[in-house]
Amino acid sequence: MLLWHVGLTTAFVRYAFRDEHMDLRFLALGAILPDVIDTPIGVAVWQTWQTPRLWSHSLAFGALLMTVVLLVTRRGRRRKQWMLVAVGVLMHLALDGMWSYPETLWWPFLGWTFFSTGFATFSSYAYSVLQDPLVWAGEAVGLVYLVVLWRRSDLSDATAREVLLTTGRVSAPIERR
Repeated sequence: MLLWHVGLTTAFVRYAFRDEHMDLRFLALGAILPDVIDTPIGVAVWQTWQTPRLWSHSLAFGALLMTVVLLVTRRGRRRKQWMLVAVGVLMHLALDGMWSYPETLWWPFLGWTFFSTGFATFSSYAYSVLQDPLVWAGEAVGLVYLVVLWRRSDLSDATAREVLLTTGRVSAPIERR
């Protein structure tokens, strides 16, 4: 669920922090990082865990990431950028509804196992996910926000895209209330 995670994470964080200068590249990385890490591992060891949600879908991973960022970076732009990765990871957990899978969310505090999907193979799990209308609805919501952001930031313009790719910034203003 790429568009769901990137779109909704971007929307929530932009409006929660109201920072028009945040680097959306780092936020997007954090929004997909748990799946980038866990899914290939979960597929490789499917017979053991029967889930694509492993260590990086835990609060321990998000807390460890934030701690490392705080210890390794100093105040300023670099810390803000890398902290967005950690914020994106935590948003990923929220958007995945990980509270429904306490064994994974609270790993290792509730034990060393993860929530099992119960599917014998990854392909049967993936088929089930792809048949779920809520998955497609989530992807549509993420896509709608990203299209709105694209239009409001005039990303059809090559210069605006270059700014996004080099700085992570978009020109769409965040409405103040």
